[in-house]
Amino acid sequence: MRRSTVASATRLVALLAALATATPPALSEPLPEQVVSPRIVVRKARRELLLFTGERLLKTYRAALGFNPVPPKARQGDGATPEGRYVVCRKNPRSQFLLSLGLSYPNAADADRGLSAGLIDRRQHRRIVESVRSGTCPPWNTPLGGEIFIHGRGSATDWTWGCVALDDADVRELYARVPVGTPVVIEP
Repeated sequence: MRRSTVASATRLVALLAALATATPPALSEPLPEQVVSPRIVVRKARRELLLFTGERLLKTYRAALGFNPVPPKARQGDGATPEGRYVVCRKNPRSQFLLSLGLSYPNAADADRGLSAGLIDRRQHRRIVESVRSGTCPPWNTPLGGEIFIHGRGSATDWTWGCVALDDADVRELYARVPVGTPVVIEP
């Protein structure tokens, strides 16, 4: 009986020591119902999506990427998440991934790269560049790929075809506050 008491006390001391050195969870204030001048930054290497109002960080979300997460997207089917400057060009309330925010990939820089590499022709390049100028979603049916979204269904592992995935509660919160036209920067 005495050994079990010593063992229990030892476990309790170890637990208390672990709790004393643990980082407390960050307390965040609730997001406002409306976010003025929202912008999004995705940091691929850190697997996070940051929501800003102007220059002020409002919230950081855990994010999952494409199943080939390190390189920038180069072509359809590569499983990579793009890198660059985009905008939310579409909101889909009936997404198969709960809710989704469509991004304007490919952008003009992606189209220039694709034209130089011989992946797309001049007509496809012109259509992409025109969509950027007009603020509409670009053609998503080119060899560069498309239909890149920020959507739900989980952020535990990199599993998408190039999209940015959030946990369902997080995408609900983000979707309600981000309008079409919101700038999105995806960093390596």
